[in-house]
Amino acid sequence: IIWSMYKKWIQSYRDLPVLINQWANVVRWEMRTRLFLRTSEFLWQEGHTAHATAEEAEKEALDILELYRKLAEDFLAIPVFTGIKSDSEKFAGADKTYCIEAMMKDKKALQAGTSHNLGQNFAKAFNVKFQNKDNKEELVWATSWGISTRLIGAVILTHGDNKGLRLPPKIAPIQLVVIPIFRNKTQKEEIKLFLKPIILRLKNLGIRIKQDWTDSSPGYKFNKWELKGVPLRAEVGPRDVEKKSIVLVRRDTGEKISTLEINIESSTKSLLIDIQKNLFKQAKEFRDKNTHDAFDYRQLKKIIDEGGFVRCGWDGSFDTEMKIKEETKATIRCILKNQNLLNLSCVYSGKPAKFKVIFAKAY
Repeated sequence: IIWSMYKKWIQSYRDLPVLINQWANVVRWEMRTRLFLRTSEFLWQEGHTAHATAEEAEKEALDILELYRKLAEDFLAIPVFTGIKSDSEKFAGADKTYCIEAMMKDKKALQAGTSHNLGQNFAKAFNVKFQNKDNKEELVWATSWGISTRLIGAVILTHGDNKGLRLPPKIAPIQLVVIPIFRNKTQKEEIKLFLKPIILRLKNLGIRIKQDWTDSSPGYKFNKWELKGVPLRAEVGPRDVEKKSIVLVRRDTGEKISTLEINIESSTKSLLIDIQKNLFKQAKEFRDKNTHDAFDYRQLKKIIDEGGFVRCGWDGSFDTEMKIKEETKATIRCILKNQNLLNLSCVYSGKPAKFKVIFAKAY
């Protein structure tokens, strides 16, 4: 659909670049589905661009990769490796596929987003040409890129614990849940009166708040909102009203902080910032702890069996890649950007390494 339309829209260099982003539902015939990660139908965001030069297309593909990295790390608090796919793992029809790869709690890899430099391959297939500034016909240069609702699965699998979800504050629909603790109607009304101006002040800061005035027990409410992953909980009982204070409880660490009502804005704001940073820090420490350097094939197999990422040398051969995949079920997740190949040998063949890569089992 995209390229049939591009053929109609593009005639001259003045029509370029064409930059189109869309959200669309996709249906795939998946034999084995996994909730969020690999479903028969999912929502995705994808872009399709056409450019006048190879340089513009390459810049676009890398710019989008950086946007995806920022989304994963700065908002979802998921650390990722960025790099390029091997020829066997890249998107069919692409010159290059760039990717962000994340580690889940079971030490498997998840391809969290891809950005493809399509070169002129799609332009050739659909005969999409333009008249350049020299009045000569030329094929356009293209990119495509996408992320999907798979990222919801990534958030769950990166941050979840035995109590349920742990949502990064930047994306949490509810950032603060207020749990009033009362035994009778009088206490309930006193707490309501105390909380009303406080809630207003916090909402004015842009903090997303939910108040739970249901008659369930405090313990039930605590468990309910922990399960849902709300980053911060405020507990307010009659004694807190007397002391003009509020107890704030962090979902990431379980730590309780008593703060005076007068300091509620600064305390809440700084705690949400710290929770966001801490979730990223915890995930990065877990990934780094389970990413190992391997210098021979025996080491690689041991790490893959135990679970984790293997950082190693690869001779660039398709045969080597396939043999490792057949014997271990691990694939090259990405060819790393920062290449220091001095004295580095291929983990399988022992030949001089052409690339430094990450091998891992993946979803």
